[in-house]
Amino acid sequence: MDKVMKWYEKAGAESDVVCSTRIRLARNLKDYPFAAKNTIAQKKEIAEKVKEAVLSGSSLMKDTFSAIPLENMKQEELVSLVERHVVSPEFISNIEGREIILSHDESISIMVNEEDHIRIQVIREGLALHEAYEMADKIDTLLSERLTFAFDDQLGYLTHCPTNLGTGMRASLMLHLPVLTEFGAMQRLSGNLSKLGITIRGSYGEGTQVTGGMYQLSNRITLGLSEKEAIENLQSIANQLITEERNLRGKAADNLMMQDKISRSAGILKSAKMISNQECLNCLSYVRMGVAANLLTGINIEDVNDLWVSVQPATLLTKIGKDLTSQERDIERAKIVRSKCENVKE
Repeated sequence: MDKVMKWYEKAGAESDVVCSTRIRLARNLKDYPFAAKNTIAQKKEIAEKVKEAVLSGSSLMKDTFSAIPLENMKQEELVSLVERHVVSPEFISNIEGREIILSHDESISIMVNEEDHIRIQVIREGLALHEAYEMADKIDTLLSERLTFAFDDQLGYLTHCPTNLGTGMRASLMLHLPVLTEFGAMQRLSGNLSKLGITIRGSYGEGTQVTGGMYQLSNRITLGLSEKEAIENLQSIANQLITEERNLRGKAADNLMMQDKISRSAGILKSAKMISNQECLNCLSYVRMGVAANLLTGINIEDVNDLWVSVQPATLLTKIGKDLTSQERDIERAKIVRSKCENVKE
């Protein structure tokens, strides 16, 4: 059987700045309390109903997915799901009664019994808001044919958190903005974006730190806007950030200090015998910028995207299949990046 390519092993439109696009839809079943009030028995009933809707013999998508109860997974496998952006950090914080229905390429995940009964998530490489929404809407329609969602004519879809009322949609983009970060522009931009109903934060969402110039840009308003309006608003803001990053990148490429950081980072990844996750991600950020600015060859954006995920601690452990000390993990991480970066040249 051919290896299925994961979304994070690819590069899409505007990939020099936009790593990925994500659409999430929050839905709840009409005849059940919100997830926080559900009994374990009710959670299991909901999981069975959702699985039946997706995986039943009449479903057009049944061969695309696998259903996995979180209780059957090891801790490092759970954390790896978060590292790969397959699920939210909150989803693995309490695994009782929770399941994930996951496509083989990991671009589609349906989280069952998270904050809401159902969280439909679609990820696409690069800038692809309309394509990702179309797929999410298709899955939403498939589920609504078999399940009855909690819906109010005035408020729209009813959700556990009031901030998700209405469309129940969160659209987000993973942006690599190392030059804007380096020049100290992100704090100013963050304040301006908030006034426009847009949130920018760390790559794993609310409360997470920014690492390697990676940011999550998402819509903050779900009530009073259609899905199309929210997507177009986000796309417009993203286009402005893409332009600003590229304009500054041109100046940075001529800056000797920036060239030095890119060269040093490439050298470390090519030769390190041990490397921590934090140092690795910082170096990958500069290498990614070097590739985008045509200062480095011998590696492409797809390789860097793949490395960004595969070097993460839990994902590394899951791939190797055994427990490692922190030092052993740093040694294995260095082996992986050396093999991918051995042909990098200026």
